[in-house]
Amino acid sequence: MNAFTSLSKRNIAMFFKDKGMFFTSLITPAILLVLYATFLSNIYRSSFTANLPEGFSLGDSIVNGAVAGQLFSSLIAVSCITVAFCSNFLMVQDKVTGAYKDFSITPLKKSVLSYSYYVAAFLSTLTVTLFACAVCFIYVAIVGWYLSFSDILLIISDVLILTMFGTALSSVVNFFLNTQGQVSAVGAIVSAGYGFICGAYIPISQFSKGLADFVMFLPGTYGTSLIRNHCMSGVFEKMASEGVPQGAITAMRDSIDCNLYFFGTEVQGWVSYAVILGAVALFVGLYVILNLVKKKNK
Repeated sequence: MNAFTSLSKRNIAMFFKDKGMFFTSLITPAILLVLYATFLSNIYRSSFTANLPEGFSLGDSIVNGAVAGQLFSSLIAVSCITVAFCSNFLMVQDKVTGAYKDFSITPLKKSVLSYSYYVAAFLSTLTVTLFACAVCFIYVAIVGWYLSFSDILLIISDVLILTMFGTALSSVVNFFLNTQGQVSAVGAIVSAGYGFICGAYIPISQFSKGLADFVMFLPGTYGTSLIRNHCMSGVFEKMASEGVPQGAITAMRDSIDCNLYFFGTEVQGWVSYAVILGAVALFVGLYVILNLVKKKNK
């Protein structure tokens, strides 16, 4: 246990000591929030107003709150995965520098070394994603706050779950990487592509039917939907109290993936939790198996 704790602390310290990696991970969510608010807010605003009944209007505060909730959920859904890959690249860097080999020839158990990478990456990622979450809360408070205390707790729990998922997924992927070039390539692919396939950048409702059916098999889709529901439930309740018809609210929820449909069947909230937690268990188990097989082969 002492060796595991020491290695975990060492890995966390290495992540925060690398100023380039740390500040990139820390600043990126804030930069993305500015970019989202600048380039996507009008698109999100139009998607809400288009579903309102003809002649019906809402106050700017409600619409701004709805847009902010969608921006919030999109940013966090992506950051929990991309930052996890960034923090977990330390495992690959140790292979490049030879530190991993040095640890391997010591009496230290290989399982302790592998698990310390996972735990350190999870805690480092969680630090950054909670910071990003705090920035988003401030942004929502400025433009239109409709979150309840229970919503805040649910959002934080979503961040925790998605960070676990991102760390588990990145651990499996990074297990096969051995060079800095591979790290750069994977980082670029994940940063550029994950937001699209999880429905953060473009709602799944706007995909073609074939692509929409495909992404429903990906766990990240359900994670994005969960946090989006919790970021926007207060706004939808306010809309209902303002007299917006339930049919219009349902159309809004469908258009931004608060409501998911698996081949025409609506997905319940507990199913989304089951999918994302099941994915965490699957990738953690796969990571353990990969390390056991590697140890056996050696």
